[in-house]
Parts: sequence; C-alpha cells; structure tokens
Amino acid sequence: MPRTTTPRTTKPPRRRERLLALLLLALVLFSPPLVMIADRPLGGGLSALPLYLLLAWALVIGLAAWLLEGGPREEDQG
Repeated sequence: MPRTTTPRTTKPPRRRERLLALLLLALVLFSPPLVMIADRPLGGGLSALPLYLLLAWALVIGLAAWLLEGGPREEDQG
C-alpha cells in the first residue's frame, strides 16, 4: 500500500519582521538613557561604558548573524 504524504504547510520565514525587531533592539540598547546608566564608575576609576558597548554590540551582531544565516529567503518562497 503506497504511503501518501500530505504536503507540509510551512509558514514563510518572518525575516523582515525579525530584522526590524533587531533594529529596534539596537536603537534601545544604544539610546542615550541606557548608555548614561552604563556610564558609571566601576572600581579603580574605570567606567562600565566600554564593557556595556562591547556586549551590546556583540549581542546585536550575534543576533543579526543568527537571523541571516541559512534558510530560504522570502523571495525564494514563490
């Protein structure tokens, strides 16, 4: 008896919406109020600002790489 396969209904990737959300996250992370909060002295007269900027930038780049790697593009869907 042959097996019948039902076509998979896959939702198209929401790459555009996710990239817009990433842009908004980056705008919030690098907005002056949050940057001013991070600009506080740590021990020894050092500021937490460079560490905050490095971690925020790494987060944005990491999420962008994760969103953009592999998978079909929306244009390829049909």
